[in-house]
Amino acid sequence: MYFDPVETVSREELDALQLKRLRAVVTRAARSPFYREKFKAAKVNANTLKTLDDVRRLPLTVKQDLRDTYPYGLCVEPVEKLIRVHASSGTTGSPTAVLYTRKDIETWAGLMARCLYMVGVRPGDILQNMSGYGLFTGGLGIHYGSERLGCLTIPAGAGNSARQVKLIRDFGVTVVHIIPSYALHFAEHLKKEGIDPASLPIRIALVGAEPHTDETRRRIENIFGLKAYNSYGLTEMNGPGVAFECVEQNGMHLWEDAYFLEVLNPETLEPAKPGETGEIVMTTLSRQGMPLIRYRTRDLSRLVPGPCPCGRTHARIDRIAGRSDDMLIIKGVNIYPMQIEQVLMSMPEVGRNYLIILEREGPMDQLKVQVEIDEAHFVEDMRALTGLQKRITAKLRDELLVTPRVELVQSGTLPKSEGKAKRVVDNRGKP
Repeated sequence: MYFDPVETVSREELDALQLKRLRAVVTRAARSPFYREKFKAAKVNANTLKTLDDVRRLPLTVKQDLRDTYPYGLCVEPVEKLIRVHASSGTTGSPTAVLYTRKDIETWAGLMARCLYMVGVRPGDILQNMSGYGLFTGGLGIHYGSERLGCLTIPAGAGNSARQVKLIRDFGVTVVHIIPSYALHFAEHLKKEGIDPASLPIRIALVGAEPHTDETRRRIENIFGLKAYNSYGLTEMNGPGVAFECVEQNGMHLWEDAYFLEVLNPETLEPAKPGETGEIVMTTLSRQGMPLIRYRTRDLSRLVPGPCPCGRTHARIDRIAGRSDDMLIIKGVNIYPMQIEQVLMSMPEVGRNYLIILEREGPMDQLKVQVEIDEAHFVEDMRALTGLQKRITAKLRDELLVTPRVELVQSGTLPKSEGKAKRVVDNRGKP
């Protein structure tokens, strides 16, 4: 079953719709001085776009462009037609802000409702939103989609695990939206309170807001006895609801009636080869207040080949492998933090938390990984701990082609976060 008929239109119909909307959004974007000058310099306009391949003639947009034009420079509607702003959580300089018309909010809610319906959420479900509200898009994006679908929606917000448990039990919550690192923290809280996480009535978890591996997802599913579905979104494109897994759990359907997707080689900016990982670049096709053209997300993924058994025709992207600007270079080797998580979360002895520390020793960079050990496996037998340390080191070396220093620590030792987990600490520039 499908929430919206456009989810299953033919490839030819989808291409025609995208080209029509691409021309329209280029015309709309040209109303901003920023894009008007960009298009003039590139000698392009809506009439230049004869086929979808012509999108490559359009200029790219980067995060700094949003900062440089902050707050209203990319808006194409007057302030009296704008009803909301969301912004990134940047800590220095101007944030990246996106402004919405009423139509934009309605479109976003529809896309989010489409995502929820796709994974089995229905009117009558009770959804607890365990995500931050405010300028962060995750809270309100899921909230509006849930209400649009007809679910009883609990805006619990982030943190306060004791309150989360009470709400889940009192209202019989069946669906939660939760950050993956907090899901593991929440499970630990439940166990300490003598509560079996699988005893809760939750049957579906919507997980996102931070990259995570399939190993982490499986842990969440096994601990809570539910199905966890991966979500992809970013402030610049709306927030959550850009792409979402279906029940097949094999790639996230990106809604191509709302976004034009490119996967480019981040170095050459040429299209990635079929099945090859590259940088996601997107153009908004239905944004009214603040359209963005060929926005470089810096997120790395690939297109999942072949049709999806669920029947939806919109392209699928694989789970996010990392960010092109998060890449670590250690001893000449390119390393992404997600590679480390994939190894650690595949080992039952490893707890929920880990920390990647970069240090400088003389002229060389060193990689250190602190790993919490699950309480059931943390023993005082030094030989056993040393053996585990060696196994983790060997697995990481095989994956990374660099030998890290692995430190085992007790569960609960590393810093906790009820928001996005901070996984990398770079001490290389510190005295």
